Amino acid sequence: MVEAIGRRIVSGKEAPGSTLDLDALEITYDVSKTVVREALKVLAAKGLVDARPKRGTFVRSRSQWSLLDPDLLRWQFEEPSGSGLLDDLYEVRIIVEPAGARLAALRRTEEEVESLAAALAAVDEQADAEAIIEADLAFHRQLLEASHNELLIRMEYIIEIGLRARDVLVHTEGHRDDFLPPHQAVLDAVRRADPDGAERAMRQLLEQAAKDEQQIKNRGGK
Repeated sequence: MVEAIGRRIVSGKEAPGSTLDLDALEITYDVSKTVVREALKVLAAKGLVDARPKRGTFVRSRSQWSLLDPDLLRWQFEEPSGSGLLDDLYEVRIIVEPAGARLAALRRTEEEVESLAAALAAVDEQADAEAIIEADLAFHRQLLEASHNELLIRMEYIIEIGLRARDVLVHTEGHRDDFLPPHQAVLDAVRRADPDGAERAMRQLLEQAAKDEQQIKNRGGK
């Protein structure tokens, strides 16, 4: 119920300010009043809905949503209209990840370097889109962890949710040959403790990723 109602709100099918018909929700989803109420409590905690005497339960404006909530991020990225959020994700990544790569080059342990290498080693000529996606997520997750900055590490869950949506878009479209070289360049710079090189390589990786996305959008893929 949380998923179903949340997606309806995020997609705009339940517009901000509109009142939710709780009786209709019971009938539509064949659930009890208790299930509906509990689902709405969860959605209220995410900032999506509120309740007032004589008005009932209504959808709050987008400005009041907890946009960094993992479920909200996932629902938004999975919407057909989510390409605008992918643009926002790129801007966040270009701010955060080059700095994370710089810190990782300065602070990484040998074990963390090996974890980065292992993520890339999982990708070979037979790797399918899902294998590449999982390798990409593991690499970027480990890179932020290697920064040893707690706040940067907390950015991981925001980036990972959006990155998965972006990777599904890009790698299922066939952008696989250009995956390893830019990631390897980041790894090599981190391994040799070269902060300038790591920052530069990550920036180049993200710029290439943005070009891949744009090519797909130009073909009508998003």
